[in-house]
Amino acid sequence: MNAGIRREVTGRELGLLVAGACLLSIVMHWPLILHLGETVPRDIGDPLPQAWQAAWDGHALAHRPLDLFQANQFWPFRDTLAFSDALVGYAPAGLVGSGPHAAVVRYDLLFLFAYALAFVGAYLLARELGVGPWGAVVAGAAFAFAPFRLEQDGHLQVISSGGIPLALALAVRGARRASPGAMVAAWLVAAWQVSIGFSLGLPFMYLLLALAAIGAVVWGRRGRPPPPRRMLLATAAGALVFVACVGLLSRPYERVADRFSQATRSPGTVAGYSGPPQVFLVAPEENLIWGPATAGLRDDLSSIPEKTLFPGLLILGLAVAGVRWGGWPRRLGWSLAAAALAISILALGFREPGGLLWPDRIAYELLPGWQGIRTPGRLVTFSSLALALLAAGGTERLIAALRRSGRRPVVIAAAAPVLALAVLIEGRGLPFDPTDSQAQPAVPGIPPSVASVPAPQLHLPARRPEDNRRYLLWSTDGFPKLVNGRSSTLPPFTDRLIGEMGTFPDAASVAELRRLGVASVIIHLDRVRGTAQEAAASQPIAGLGISRRREGPLEIYDVRSPSANSAVAVEP
Repeated sequence: MNAGIRREVTGRELGLLVAGACLLSIVMHWPLILHLGETVPRDIGDPLPQAWQAAWDGHALAHRPLDLFQANQFWPFRDTLAFSDALVGYAPAGLVGSGPHAAVVRYDLLFLFAYALAFVGAYLLARELGVGPWGAVVAGAAFAFAPFRLEQDGHLQVISSGGIPLALALAVRGARRASPGAMVAAWLVAAWQVSIGFSLGLPFMYLLLALAAIGAVVWGRRGRPPPPRRMLLATAAGALVFVACVGLLSRPYERVADRFSQATRSPGTVAGYSGPPQVFLVAPEENLIWGPATAGLRDDLSSIPEKTLFPGLLILGLAVAGVRWGGWPRRLGWSLAAAALAISILALGFREPGGLLWPDRIAYELLPGWQGIRTPGRLVTFSSLALALLAAGGTERLIAALRRSGRRPVVIAAAAPVLALAVLIEGRGLPFDPTDSQAQPAVPGIPPSVASVPAPQLHLPARRPEDNRRYLLWSTDGFPKLVNGRSSTLPPFTDRLIGEMGTFPDAASVAELRRLGVASVIIHLDRVRGTAQEAAASQPIAGLGISRRREGPLEIYDVRSPSANSAVAVEP
């Protein structure tokens, strides 16, 4: 890399970077900022339970921090926040505001924040490695807005990857300047990144372990003196905090894995989300440049959101230039290229049984925790970072070539901004259509509050995922205990119980609910068409010992036994 580049980022540059990243995130997701709390990015699937997760994290942090993972979903089970990535790192944001509308506003802002942080982190890592400001802008754009990310906009735990390059940037800064503070900060940011979720957190931990081992070997082979004692102490202290945080976060997941076989992904499940090599040629349908061009390949795939891994043609071209024409020091450039290739192979997963895509199967069998990774394709987050850094080097090399060619200064000055803009256009399919309601769908209306309705509550109908996603979001009003839930782990007990409620209200279903300790059943009349509950509200309840009342679109049943003083949950 150009030795003449000043690596130190000034306060002014950092301020412009943060402001620019925030503005870019807003513009690239326009008009989301104008409809906070009314729309969500991508779809109304996972964003609704993830809005609930962030809200629960803040609620638990404020009121019951020692029971953070004892969420109000899937009653009467414990550790239910660990049924999927918990977004614990966003708990401080959950302290502000309450209720469903505030939860969606918070989610929208966290979504914009995640993209801004990804840009900032990649920019700072490129700068620490010796890239100039405009090359670093290309790195930020290539990492934060790579084409494949568009398909992940409904998964906050996946797009929240900015802590990865930011932690690495702080670690490089700490090693380069012998700064204990930067090294400790690197470990703290790494711990925060893992706290978002283990989908990216677990591979990130293995990446840190590999980088630490490689760094120690290189340091020793070059015969460098031992690091200063204060650096060793700072590194050890930061690592200890990181390990402690990971240990605390992993314990509820281990308990869930011990109790539910679904929490450990079977080879067949992983194979179902794995893809052939051509998935790297498939762009999301919404990408206006590459979406139509790759439609033929995309239509032949199953589980399309997990198999649209196109890295971007311009990003790839700049990355090749960064390796081929010396945009980086030779060893570093080829190391980044090798890392991008190796991770991309892992991201293909494996086929069941057998098949040639075996490296991820080896990781699946040998690496602790790897069996919890359902979607190998999300590993491209890490290969994307390597490609983004290489693209930054390629940009620097092209600018240097323009200078040597004697081009006019205006051409040289415009080259890097034009490349950065082109990366953004390729990744997001600009110009964005602000009238496209499919890109930012409206959030379902909020029904009357049931915060005061006795809990535990069972909301019906509940066989469709979209029903339970809504119930979770609406439960942010008071967080009553729910039998319902929506996560990647579904307890068989819950599935069976909901299935048995097809005859509610009748003597058998009421008796079962009382036996378990369920206090209330809430039927959403505007959602019953075509379900087993379509005629429930017209069924007689005489002789069942229950009461019901109507509140707007809700039919609320009190199923508690008149002689019971309190509900006692039966262990499922």
